[in-house]
Order: sequence, then structure tokens, then C-alpha cells
Amino acid sequence: MIAEIICVGTELLLGDILNSNAQYLAQELATLGIAHYYQTVVGDNPERIKQVLAIATQRSQILIFTGGLGPTPDDLTVATIADYFNTPLMERPEIIEDITKKFAHRGRTMTASNRKQALIPQGASILPNPIGSAPGIIWQPVPNVTIMTFPGVPTEMKLMWQETAVPYMQNQGWCGETIYSRTLKFWGIAESALAEKVAPLLEMKNPTVAPYANFGEVKLRISARAKSQELADKLILPVEQKIRDIAGIDCYGINDDSIASVVGKLLLDAGETLTVAESCTAGGLGSMLTSTPGSSQYFYGGVIAYENIVKISLLDVSQEDLATEGAVSHAVAKQMASAVVKKLRSNWGISITGIAGPGGGTEFKPVGLVYIGIAKITGEVESFEYRFGALRSRDWIRRVSACTALDLLRRKLYLSAGRLQ
Repeated sequence: MIAEIICVGTELLLGDILNSNAQYLAQELATLGIAHYYQTVVGDNPERIKQVLAIATQRSQILIFTGGLGPTPDDLTVATIADYFNTPLMERPEIIEDITKKFAHRGRTMTASNRKQALIPQGASILPNPIGSAPGIIWQPVPNVTIMTFPGVPTEMKLMWQETAVPYMQNQGWCGETIYSRTLKFWGIAESALAEKVAPLLEMKNPTVAPYANFGEVKLRISARAKSQELADKLILPVEQKIRDIAGIDCYGINDDSIASVVGKLLLDAGETLTVAESCTAGGLGSMLTSTPGSSQYFYGGVIAYENIVKISLLDVSQEDLATEGAVSHAVAKQMASAVVKKLRSNWGISITGIAGPGGGTEFKPVGLVYIGIAKITGEVESFEYRFGALRSRDWIRRVSACTALDLLRRKLYLSAGRLQ
């Protein structure tokens, strides 16, 4: 069986919305072992949707639609599919009842436009939507073609996929060998340097190893094809261990790990705490840390010292150093880190000061110049200089600065725990 993903929505074509549904479904199909060779994005236009159907029905047996199931006039996916197959739409009273109950629970009354969502092709089965008003369909309009429709809202789509679509496809016997992946994450090493170190592994066929990078982070995805996830995992584990042995401390985690979550676990294990003093990242570092549930156990808070007066009044930064060295300097980074540790009584303090651009740079202090300070409550303090590049975007410089600061602390925590070889 070959599946095809068809995402409907003019907003997707315009780039107003990131097409995360296609990514999710592609990953799910790989896990289920269902072949998937094509993806299409089409606007809210009946004729173009029909053109897509004409092509897709010739090359794929499972057509997975997302988007266009709402109550507004431009939501026309189901009606267009029914029209293409010359099939009338039938109003299903059980859908009307479901929508009415959901609206009443929210203190609202179902409008006339919502009745449109109860119209599905004659002969189609309802694909229930547990949390939204738009149900989907599972329909075989012609032999060897099954159509499934899902709303464009990711949370609704994912729940419908897991609760109904996956069991349905498994019961149909469509699922084959699974493709299971584990992603190793790295910081502090370039993609090219890492690829060179693990070059022989990149030639493997099963499992495969593929490198990619984004926002300064490098990843190696190890993918194995097998009859079960357990068997795939047995293929992946020895390859993962080889990569870890080669990369050492540069490998910080796997899959859903983030630099912030790994640092948080290390702080918890050590029974230590952290505070931050931020200038150019303006709270970005603190936001990363608090994105991990339970971060209040090790993260006390911080100071956003964007203007010099805040650095002076709250972080005791020397006016003389600001005048002679500048706010973006080793001296100021050290003072910021030391002060936040002392004032907020944490074990560790991180500071970031830099020029994120696009303006503000000079010949001697260009855009992308960043200083990171790390201090301990015992009095030790260090600062590190980075030149991330004047051609990088403001968001890139700020994000990479925050991640680099956390990676510096990660390495120190490993060293403190005697885990760094």
C-alpha cells in the first residue's frame, strides 16, 4: 500500500502557517511501515483539488487529507471529494448531536454554518473528532483507493489519527516493516566535523545514519527498518554507542532532549541551582530553562539588564568598565554573572551580553560578537568570547547565544560530576 498526504489550505501555500501536519503524518507512516512517496499542498479551490485527486488516485492507494473541514465557505474538502466521485452528501444526525453537545458544554449554541460539517459522502464512515467540531471520513469511493480526511488543527488531527486511523490501518493489514528512528543531538561541533568523524557509519544501509543541522545544533538520525520497534532498536543501539564513543561530550542528548532539559537534569542530580543575567538575549535564556516542567526546582530566576543603568543598579557593573571596555566585553560578562549569583544566592550564574544586530556593530565589535560569563557561588568566574557572524539573523544570534551558554554550563557540570573524559 502506498499512502499520499494531501494538505488543503491557501494559507499553507502563502507560507502563513507551517505545514507541521505533513511532517507528523510522514513520520507516522514511516513508523507504521506504510510506503509514502508523495506529498501535495493545494489551495482552497475545488478544481485544483480535483486535479490533485485525479493524479493521486492513479499512484496511491491511501489518500490522507488534512484541512478544509471547517464551517466556513472556503472549507470545501469533503464536498469536493464527493463531487469528484459523483457521490451525494448526506447529513448525519449523530454528527449534529455531537456538535450540539460540544457547543453546549462550552456555553455556546451551534450555528447554521456548522451543519455543513455533518455532511459526508453517502457510504462513507465517520472518523470521529473527540475534541473539535469537524469529523473526518474514512471512505473507499472506488476499489483500491481509501480516503481519510482530518481537520487542519494539529491537536485534533493527531488525536483522530492515533485513536481511529492507526487502528483502522492496522486492522486492514496495511502496515509492514516499521522504520524506527533515534536522533542523537550535538552542540559545540560543526556538522562537517562530526560527519567526518563518523564517515564510515554514513555508508550503512540498515540502519542508516543521516546528519543535519539547524540553529547551531547538529543531529544524527539513526533509522532502522525491521518487523517491530524492538527489533529496530536492536539494530540502532550498537550504532548509537559507536557514535557516542566517537563524539564524547559533544553528544548532549537524544530525541526530545534539549540543551535546557539536559542542564536541568544535571543540576537536579547535583542538587544545585542556577540564575541568569541577560542583555542581548533579553529573557530568551530564562525562557528556554522554564520550558522544561519542574524547572523551578533548580532555576531561581534572573535579571534582564538590557540598558546599562540596569546593569549598574541591579548587577553592580562598574561604570568605569562600561565606559572603557563597553557593555559587550569580558569584564561586564564576568560582573553580571558574579552579581546574579551573589544577589539571588544560586550555585551557578550565567550572563550573556552581545550585539545581536542587525545594527549596532562596529569594526572592532561587529554584529554577532557575544560574551558569556559563568560564575559559581564560591567566587570562581570565567568569560568566553564568541563571534557568531554579522550575516546571521538577530533571532539566530540570540538563540545560539543562549544555547551556547547552556552548553558551557553542561560541560562544567559534567566535569564537576567526574563524567568528562
